[in-house]
Amino acid sequence: MDLTGAVDVIRAPLSETLPRLSAVLGEEIPHTAAAELASNCPHSPFKTHGPPPGRPGSVITTADVAALREFVPVRGTWQGRARIAGAEVPVLVLASDLTERGAWLVLVRTEDSPVPADRLAAAQALWDLMTAHRERMVMEAVPGTLAPSRAAAAARAAAIAELGDAHGASLTALLDVLRRRDLDDATARSRAIDLASVALIDLRAEGERDQALVEQRTDHAFARLADSLRPSLRARGVRLDLGTPGAEEGADRVLPADVSNTAQAVVRAVVHAALDDQGAGPGPTADGEEQTVRRVHIAFKADSDELRATVRDDGPGILSRAALDRRRVGERLSALGGSVELDAVPGWGTTVTVRVPLAAPQTPREDPLTALGERELEVLRHLARGRRNRDIAQDLHISESTVKFHVANILDKLGVSSRGEAAALAHEWGAASS
Repeated sequence: MDLTGAVDVIRAPLSETLPRLSAVLGEEIPHTAAAELASNCPHSPFKTHGPPPGRPGSVITTADVAALREFVPVRGTWQGRARIAGAEVPVLVLASDLTERGAWLVLVRTEDSPVPADRLAAAQALWDLMTAHRERMVMEAVPGTLAPSRAAAAARAAAIAELGDAHGASLTALLDVLRRRDLDDATARSRAIDLASVALIDLRAEGERDQALVEQRTDHAFARLADSLRPSLRARGVRLDLGTPGAEEGADRVLPADVSNTAQAVVRAVVHAALDDQGAGPGPTADGEEQTVRRVHIAFKADSDELRATVRDDGPGILSRAALDRRRVGERLSALGGSVELDAVPGWGTTVTVRVPLAAPQTPREDPLTALGERELEVLRHLARGRRNRDIAQDLHISESTVKFHVANILDKLGVSSRGEAAALAHEWGAASS
């Protein structure tokens, strides 16, 4: 295994990551199947690749992988035999601690002989690299993957709920029948009841494992956000005030992982925009001295409909929407149907309110700006900055009539009736500062 293989895995589309990883590891560690259980992939925390080793029609399950966790260190490797998909097989488990709740990779090996230490170290390093790379993508809430991820997570949750209801109803009916006193074979009835009871317990455990991987409490998300901001604010001499959510703010409300990660990434972006664009640092404010940000207050509140995050600073109150656009704030939020409000009062500070719906959109929102041509996008960027047609024509070295022609096409393609509405879309989808 070398860096070329690592690059090949990292560059793969998310749907191809596990097959590529399996192929790279297979050169040094032969195996027939691989399974991954990782909390930093909210829409699909459990994945498998390759044929399972059990009976025809059998599948590797999260329960198979979860059963191995008691043998595996927080970070490191474990080799041995385990029951996977109904068969006793040799396995290698790689565990990474670079996520909040860990990440495990299970390889169903073709032989029992121990993997040499040097190959183990290389495989562990590659798994840590993959885990760290994906964790970074999650923490930054990459806009291009947010909407599909949120929609897939909602579809998976609905499927699990339906599956649970169906299995629960079937097993409950089975128990009712087997408990009838007119059945003669007491031993068979007793064993059947035990089997059905265990099946119900396993089904509930499956749902709980899935929920633990793809959801996060509001107060836990807030604490994680605060921990990520403290070092950078302390280094710049800025005080961090926290409106830690309590019961009234929905502290124990469970958030979808995509919502939680997006809110955290957006708040970090807002805070850094406020510091970078307005200045930051300690020192008394006196006449003639430039006002800077000395204090940042952050609060979370979750209700049945949305998560609301508020960032308030005591700076000069000159934070612009363009500063947020440069950090893709609107683009991240729009992917989940969210919004951002900016209230900057010169001399008094800035308040930014972020809202993210808790209900998943029925279908991922499509970027309306993809309908525009390259020249139309250039004109739209100028519109978003409030430029007049004459100024746009001069900057782009085209005639004013050509600008009017492009503006008319932009309004028609975006389905809006004014330049202001077009500018709002440009800000929302992150094109105003491109």
